[in-house]
Amino acid sequence: MKYADYRFSIVDKELATVKVSGRRTIGKLDYQAKGALYLPENARYSALMKLSEGADIGEHINKAMRTIEAENPELKDVLPKTYKQFKNTLLVELLKIFKGIDYSEGGDVFGKIYEYFLGKFAMSEGRGGGEFYTPMSIVKLIVNIFEPYHGKIYDPACGSGGMFVHSARFVAEHQGKPEREISVYGQESKSSTLKLAKLNLAVHGLSNDILQGNTYYEDRHNRLGAFDFVMANPPFNVNGVAKERFKDDPRFPFGLPRADNANYIWIQTFYSALNSKGRAGFVMANSASDARQSELEIRKQPIEFKAVDVMVAISSNFFYTVALPVTLWFLDKGKKGTDREDKVLFIDARNIYQQVDRAHREFTIKQIHFIANIVRLYRGESINTVVETLPPIVETLPPIVETLPHRLWHFNTTRIYNVATHRRDVATHRRDVATHRRDVATHRRDVAVQRLYDKKRNEFHQFIP
Repeated sequence: MKYADYRFSIVDKELATVKVSGRRTIGKLDYQAKGALYLPENARYSALMKLSEGADIGEHINKAMRTIEAENPELKDVLPKTYKQFKNTLLVELLKIFKGIDYSEGGDVFGKIYEYFLGKFAMSEGRGGGEFYTPMSIVKLIVNIFEPYHGKIYDPACGSGGMFVHSARFVAEHQGKPEREISVYGQESKSSTLKLAKLNLAVHGLSNDILQGNTYYEDRHNRLGAFDFVMANPPFNVNGVAKERFKDDPRFPFGLPRADNANYIWIQTFYSALNSKGRAGFVMANSASDARQSELEIRKQPIEFKAVDVMVAISSNFFYTVALPVTLWFLDKGKKGTDREDKVLFIDARNIYQQVDRAHREFTIKQIHFIANIVRLYRGESINTVVETLPPIVETLPPIVETLPHRLWHFNTTRIYNVATHRRDVATHRRDVATHRRDVATHRRDVAVQRLYDKKRNEFHQFIP
């Protein structure tokens, strides 16, 4: 609430200088358009600070929360309203503590604080925490690779909304205004997680259209092929999905897998949500990269449609839900007709990480930009030199991107790199054999020369008495 009041005050000063014509007056839509919650006077932090210590502070805070929800419909039933359970002395002390925080010094200070505690809570919850939270460094890598500068962003498994927050931060870091450049759409099945997401976006000043629904069975937005960007960290290897309920759903143009596994239901959900130039970035279990039978037949089709663009193999222990390594998939419908349409970039990033503790790893900001710059070079774009990468990246991409043969339907990055390593080993062995043969030939010449020398020397000694 204190942070919302701070943002409201900043926008209030900006709007005070705006000249309006005719009978039009400044209203709550003007505040919301600038990424601020609209706060009536009785919902301002300053109004709470004016209350006497004898007042029912808890009830006044609850009323303020209800007022904020009423004026900002995206927060309906999201804000806590249980402050009467706390003693007045505690609430007064908390109001005084938060009053002393200067949010102007660090930009998105409260948003980062909220995100920090989300991460810590997710880590402490282990598998349960991973259901709503994707580690920050993974999200940053996805955002930096598919670059959502402008457009509609969709996450059909949005959890606590971290993908949206980092997309907005990416826009801001590139001198854009997130509230103008991007629109946020999401879907989440759990109401408690939905509240986390809406609150997370609110404290970051992002309006949103996040709806509750089970993505397997319903598309609440009903906007097939409408999005510029899709990003997600869906649950892996889910079984028991009732596929007969959506067998004719247009979201699954490549057919439904016969296996009792939802990975290729998710992949088609992401693919079908994209417009003709759209990009997607998502986390997927390694097993999906080389699954066989019906899943293989489904995987062939986005490849044939020139949509699969980049695959990044990630080390184990990055996630709270699974300790196994995963793969980041990147689709790009806009690459068809370019010189990349028959290419897929594979990046083996399994040995790139920073150890956080015994059980968890993450990417540093330099490692994120190093990997993203490889992708930019592959796309023929300029590299990002804002952050110095380690090791220093070259200005041109070395010839590691090969045209994708039609018979290569398996995206197991480990297997592909093992094949590449084997080919390099074979080439090295052949060079070694050639070198050995040259050495043998040289040795034979040396032996022949030595024998000729010995023969001539013996002949010479025959004439010496």
